[in-house]
Parts: sequence; C-alpha cells; structure tokens
Amino acid sequence: MADHSDPQARANQQVIDALLQTSAAVLGQAPAVAMASAYQTLAHAASMAALNAVHAQQQGFIAHQAATDKAVAMLLSLIDD
Repeated sequence: MADHSDPQARANQQVIDALLQTSAAVLGQAPAVAMASAYQTLAHAASMAALNAVHAQQQGFIAHQAATDKAVAMLLSLIDD
C-alpha cells in the first residue's frame, strides 16, 4: 500500500482520478455522439436523394428539349422553299 503522505503517491492518485473522470465522461457522452452521427448520416443521405432527384429531372428536361428540337428540325425540313 502506498504511503499517502508521499507526494509521489498523491500525484499518482490524482492522475488516476483524472483518468477515471475522463473515462466516465467519454462513456457518458458516447450515446449522444452515436446518435448525432446517425442523424448526420441520415441528413446526408436525404440530401443526396434530393440532389439525385433534381439531377434526374434536369436530365429529363434536357432529353425533352433535344427531342423537341429534333422534331421541329424535321418539320422545318419538310417545308419546300
């Protein structure tokens, strides 16, 4: 058993107490950090889904415009001068 009047023993005990408190704080915060990470991941996935939907819509509009342009060009080619 360490002599508690020894300054080295007191310092060692203070270090041990500090580590235990830090360890307890980390364990206490772990569920909150895990939920925050889960919410962040969910928000990122939802935003990527919205981004993909917008991109698909834009590509659809481009294809529609190209088809319309081609059809108008074909109709105009039928007109004789």
